[in-house]
Amino acid sequence: MGRSMAAQLLKGGHKLHVFNRTKVKAQPLLDAGAQWHATAGAAAMAADFVITIVGFPTDVEETYFGAGGVLAHARKDSVLIDMTTSSPMLAERIALAAAERGLSSLDAPVSGGDIGAKEGRLVIMAGGDAAAFERARPLFELMGKNIVRQGGPGAGQHCKMANQISIASIMMSWCEALTYAQKAGLDPRRVIESIGGGAAASWSLNHLAPRALKGDFEPGFYVKHFIKDMRIALESAETMKLKLPGLELAKKLFDEVARRGWEDRGTQILLQWYQAQS
Repeated sequence: MGRSMAAQLLKGGHKLHVFNRTKVKAQPLLDAGAQWHATAGAAAMAADFVITIVGFPTDVEETYFGAGGVLAHARKDSVLIDMTTSSPMLAERIALAAAERGLSSLDAPVSGGDIGAKEGRLVIMAGGDAAAFERARPLFELMGKNIVRQGGPGAGQHCKMANQISIASIMMSWCEALTYAQKAGLDPRRVIESIGGGAAASWSLNHLAPRALKGDFEPGFYVKHFIKDMRIALESAETMKLKLPGLELAKKLFDEVARRGWEDRGTQILLQWYQAQS
């Protein structure tokens, strides 16, 4: 997703400085005119806006707080934008550390998957200073169509957690519905034609379920990353003394999916787990 998002910035006429832990993955951007840097900090030194999107909160922490990281090298008055789905508490830490160095920061996780990133129509959920958000808005508008500042530092991540909590139960719902339909002797594709336009409709049912039924489990969104998101949401809920039984069940099921060796597949592979039980 990050590569596709960066490509939108290039198309928008911006000069792009890039770093990735695996350089070959950035090669399409370099071929399109981006400038390579050997560390995240070196890229940050060259930019007015520093945008990061990595895998896990530990990666975010290393990218920002590590010796060659963003916070130690970013230009004064630059805006730091982490678009990783990460911990709200970590977003607050980054905002505090950035302010101490004369920097602004935003947490701006996204939804919309690989297709949304390629087409520049992501949902962007932002948290942080209002003035920094307005400075960054023209960049967000190149990458997304639904762009909302939710509040102060960490608010974007909390909104993304709400998004993932909702998706977790939705994934279980259509997998159970289609498994039931198959067991009853129905064609699940025809079932989607009926229920995909009514009250049971969801993006996942209408887009991921047909892929799963065709045996297409290529990741728009990795199982391992979804498990990470659910873990963050549960940890955040625990700090708020909030019970989320639906999310707890979904994480348990996806943990079982991962134990089968499917953690690098798309989340729609949950249907295969259900079918194996029927």
